[in-house]
Amino acid sequence: MKKCFFMLLLAGVFACQTRPEKIPVPMPSSSGKWIIYQMMTRLFANTQTANKPHGTLEENGVGKFNDINDKALAGIKALGTTHVWYTGVLEHALLTDYSAYGIPLDDANVVKGRAGSPYAIKDYYDVNPDLAVDVKNRMAEFEQLIARTHAHGLKVIIDFVPNHVARGYRSDAKPENVKDLGEGDDTSVSFKPSNNFYYLPGQSFQPPQEYSPLGNLPHPTKDRQYVEIPAKVTGNDQFTATPGINDWFETVKLNYGVDIRNGRQTYFEPVPNTWEKMRDILVFWAHKKVDGFRCDMAEMVPHEFWGWVIPQVKAVNPEIIFIAEIYNPSQYRNYIDNGRFDYLYDKVQLYDTLRLLVNGQSATQHIAGIQQSLSGINHRMLHFLENHDEQRIASPFFAGDPWKAAPAMVISACVDQAPVMIYFGQEVGEPGAGSEGFSGEDGRTTIFDYWGVPHHQKWMNGGAFDGGQLTDNQKALRQFYGDILTLARDNPAIHSGEYIDITSFNQASGNINHLMHAFVRYFGDERLIIVSSFNAAPLPAKIALPPEVAQKMGLQPGVTYVGRDLLRSGADMGLDEHYSFSLELPSYASFIFKIK
Repeated sequence: MKKCFFMLLLAGVFACQTRPEKIPVPMPSSSGKWIIYQMMTRLFANTQTANKPHGTLEENGVGKFNDINDKALAGIKALGTTHVWYTGVLEHALLTDYSAYGIPLDDANVVKGRAGSPYAIKDYYDVNPDLAVDVKNRMAEFEQLIARTHAHGLKVIIDFVPNHVARGYRSDAKPENVKDLGEGDDTSVSFKPSNNFYYLPGQSFQPPQEYSPLGNLPHPTKDRQYVEIPAKVTGNDQFTATPGINDWFETVKLNYGVDIRNGRQTYFEPVPNTWEKMRDILVFWAHKKVDGFRCDMAEMVPHEFWGWVIPQVKAVNPEIIFIAEIYNPSQYRNYIDNGRFDYLYDKVQLYDTLRLLVNGQSATQHIAGIQQSLSGINHRMLHFLENHDEQRIASPFFAGDPWKAAPAMVISACVDQAPVMIYFGQEVGEPGAGSEGFSGEDGRTTIFDYWGVPHHQKWMNGGAFDGGQLTDNQKALRQFYGDILTLARDNPAIHSGEYIDITSFNQASGNINHLMHAFVRYFGDERLIIVSSFNAAPLPAKIALPPEVAQKMGLQPGVTYVGRDLLRSGADMGLDEHYSFSLELPSYASFIFKIK
C-alpha cells in the first residue's frame, strides 16, 4: 500500500518537468548563519573502547540511531548547530552478516575494512543495518531519529552518492515496479546511453592483488573467488578490469549518458535511465523529511543532471538544500548557475590556505584573494577545517595541537555569510590516533572500520553526553567552539553583513606580519574588527582602518570609539583619531572587537 502511494506521489511530482526560470536558494541570513555538525553515525555514540585493529562489530562496537538521544542532540545544539549531517546512513557494503534478514553477505575482496565504506552504496532505498537496534525496523528507527532531531530545532542532512555504487549493489527495499540499477543493461558493449553502468566486454574483474582484506583474519568471503563478468568500470573512471589498490576498486561507475572514452560525448536526449532512477531515489528520501543532501563527488556527475533533478526534488520540498563536494574552482559557478546547487565545498581554496597557515607555511594576504575570486558566490561556499576525508587538526599529520587552529576557525566561521561545518570530536581535540584496520595510522578517524573515538567518548561519557570525562583543556576548547559558532550564527554583521579585508593595508604599513590577519564585518550599527595571529609566539601589532573603510562602517571623525572582545578574553581597545589601535596578539589567537 505504501509503495503504491509512493508511485502516485512520483507521478504527481513529475507530471510537469518544465525547468523553472529561478529557484529560490535557502539563505542562511534569513535566520542566521547555518552551522553544520557532521558525525560518522556508526562511530558517534559507540561507547566500546576495545579498539582492536580489524575488530568485528561485536569486538569494537557500533553506535545506533537510537543512541543519538535527546541529551546528545541537546549537546550538539549547544554548540550553535543548526543542521546535523548524519554520515553513512544509506545501506552500504560491509562484512557483518545480516543474511538472516534477507541482506546478502558482501564479498570481502571488494569491501574496504570490516564496516565498509559509507560511499559504496549497496541499496539506495535502505539504511545501514549496523545502525539499528532492531534490524527489521531499521528504517523506522532512522525516521524516529529524524523526528527527534527536528524536535530539537535541528535539520537533517544525509549523503547522496550519485557517481558510484558498491560492486555488489542490489536493492531489496526498492518500491514496487522500480527496476534495479543494471537490470536490463546491454553488457555486450562498453557504453550505451540507456545503460546504468559502463562495461569491459570479455574481461573479468580482478581485485587488486596487493589488497589483503582484513589482514590475516579469516572471513567467509575472503577467498578471491569474487566473480564479475564482464567487468564494470571502477568508480573513479578507471576503464580497467584490474584497478589498483589506490583506486576506488570497491565501487562501480554510474553512467549518466556521457561516453567518457569518446571525447566525453553526451547523450542526454532522451533523458538517460540513470537520471530517472536517481531522481526517484532523491524524491524517496525527500519524502522521509530529510532537509538536505550532501552530494558526494558531485562534479563527477554532469551538471546537466543536477540542473534537471534539483528543481524536481525542490518541488517536493522547496526548502531542501543540496551541497556539492567539488574540488575544481573553475566549475564552481557552473554547478551553482546551471547545476542549481545551493552550496559548494570550499576545500581547495580557503581550507587548504588555512591549513598551511596553521603550520606557518603560507601568508594571510592570500585569504583576500580567495574571497575576491569568489565574489558573488561567497555565501554559497561551505567552510570547514575537518570532515571525514581530512586529517584531524590535533593529529601530528596536521597541527598536533587543536588550539593552533583557533584563528583558522575564527576566520572560517566569520569571513563571510557562508555556512560553516565541524566534524564530531573536533570540538574536544580528537586526534584520530590508531591503526584501525583498513585505514592505518593516517591522522583520520576511520570511515571503514568499527572503532571507538576516545576523546569524543570523554564528552559522551558512557551515553550521558555531559562531558564528564573531559579535561579542563578540552572543556575550554569545546566552550571556544560553542562561542565562535553561536556568534557566527547569531551576529548580524557575520551572517548578513559586508566584508572588507584590511590585512594587506596593515601589512604594507608594517603594522602586522605575514602570519597576522585582519578584516571587518559590518551591518548597520553592528561593526566588528576581527584580528587573528598564526604566529607561534605573542607579538605586538597595530591595526588601522583605511579612511574609506571607516567611512563605509559609519564611523565619524572626532567621535571616540571603543571595542570589547566577544571571545571571552576580556580584552578591549580604543580607536585613535586615525582609526587605529595597538595590541598584543597572543600566539594562535583571535579577537573579535565589537565597536561602539
